[in-house]
Amino acid sequence: MLLKPTFNLSPSMLKTLLITHKRTPSFFLNWSSCRSKPLNLITPRLSQHLSTAAAAAAAAAAAVPNDRHRSAPIQKPRSHNSSERQQSQMGIKAERRSRRNSPSGTLLSKLCSCSRDNDTKEAIRLYEEALINNVPLNVEHYNKLLYLCSSSATHLDLERGFEIYKQMENKVIPNEATFTTMARLAAAKEDPEMAFNLVKRMKEESGISPKLRSYVPALSGFCKKGMADKAYEVDAYMIQNGVAAEEAELAMLLGVSSRLGRADKVYEMLHRLRATVRRVSEDTVALIEDWFCSDGATVVGQVNWDVDKVREAVLERGGGWHGQGWFGNGKWRVTRTKMDETGVCQSCGEKLVSIDLDPLETENFASSLSTLACQRETRADFLRFQEWLQKHGPFDAVVDGANVGYLKNYFDFNQLKFAVNSARKLSPSNRLPLVILHSGRVKGQHTGNPRNKTALQHWNESGALYVTPQGSNDDWYWLYAAISSKCLLVTNDEMRDHLFELLGTNFFPRWKEKHQVRLSLTSNGLQFHMPPPYSIVIQESERGRWHIPTVCGDDLETNRQWVCAQRTK
Repeated sequence: MLLKPTFNLSPSMLKTLLITHKRTPSFFLNWSSCRSKPLNLITPRLSQHLSTAAAAAAAAAAAVPNDRHRSAPIQKPRSHNSSERQQSQMGIKAERRSRRNSPSGTLLSKLCSCSRDNDTKEAIRLYEEALINNVPLNVEHYNKLLYLCSSSATHLDLERGFEIYKQMENKVIPNEATFTTMARLAAAKEDPEMAFNLVKRMKEESGISPKLRSYVPALSGFCKKGMADKAYEVDAYMIQNGVAAEEAELAMLLGVSSRLGRADKVYEMLHRLRATVRRVSEDTVALIEDWFCSDGATVVGQVNWDVDKVREAVLERGGGWHGQGWFGNGKWRVTRTKMDETGVCQSCGEKLVSIDLDPLETENFASSLSTLACQRETRADFLRFQEWLQKHGPFDAVVDGANVGYLKNYFDFNQLKFAVNSARKLSPSNRLPLVILHSGRVKGQHTGNPRNKTALQHWNESGALYVTPQGSNDDWYWLYAAISSKCLLVTNDEMRDHLFELLGTNFFPRWKEKHQVRLSLTSNGLQFHMPPPYSIVIQESERGRWHIPTVCGDDLETNRQWVCAQRTK
């Protein structure tokens, strides 16, 4: 005889209860077979769980008297509700606070203060106290200590830095900052060989890619000691590992090459400066002038050269240099001078050239810019702009509406209209330039002066206005439009902020030099400053003359100063 259950529980609900309970192999039963068996034939363990399920069902039925014959739905707990998220965040904050207030966290905070105050003595005292109290130290603690020791002028602190490094080697894994700081310690100890070995160890043993700063201690140390070949070895190692020297590093190499009369290396560094830095600082200019005034520069140079071969090399390289070595002999005449509006040197009469941009470089740059913009902006918005540009472009000029409108420190729409009309006159086809404006600025003009609204409607109907969406960065839009259209860009934006640093290529300043139209406010109104008809970059003429542009302030107000170097005969 079958024993009738004394609880009212549907098969589906019981099955759910069984599955959601703690699972064991004996639980994987077919409920359809279980329900036809007497309870005394079911395994004792399952019977126990069935009884538990029955009790749960009875309690649920009692709680809902009007629905006692309906199986109650099981409410799944919400794992990501706001309360739990808040508790999780509170837990994270508590954990951070606990770490910060721990002996290790307190020590790090104090070491940071020592670093700000350049207090090496107090940092070492804290370190010794931590060792006595068995405070756990990590790589951040050690890096702070090593940095302070490397910055100290005393021999004792330098030696203490090496002692601390030996103590940390078996306790924590050093990182790039550790190796770089130790290289600085070695350089401060006047041991550039050790500094270089540390960089090689970082790369070859620890698998850490050194940064430019990692190489500087060794390179600087060798240059100061006049060990030119070792300095060139560091430079070659940098190039091998994809690290590009900047002006400061090239200046070091230029200086040691000049002092030792290594004319071939001076020539190489001048051309690397031309390709990398273009406009050089006063410190670097002084080194260049020293070279041209030296005895080594006087005696070096080809007396006879193949003029046709040189001209062919200049054309092949896009103009501005030939790379065939020093020409002529005898002393050099070095002067500070300026260029006239056409690019003629007021000292030697040589006319500077406008160096061509490689079309493939332009295309690759536009592609890189597009990729970055899609990552930083809403991808759909920027792709929509590219489609619009393909339909309405290319343009002869692009106007950065916000920058032009704010020349007076407040937005002047009449100023923008004047700039647009002036840019139109520059167009061979008398076409309107593309105006890039943010949506907020356009809405403001629509509700303001009716003439402004009329101008916006005219630009829009002419396919010459693009309104960037809310939350976007206009810079991506006007820069991409100008580069892809290979046209002029009307803006006073110097394009030096983080966004443009992301582009990471020396093509950008060359492009900007040839395409940017800047503006100034004069007594006669808004004035355009067109790109110069020559490239502001180190230039080597077919006759072996050199012109080096210097870094200056605003060259709209003051003509740029150049160094002109030519043979006296």
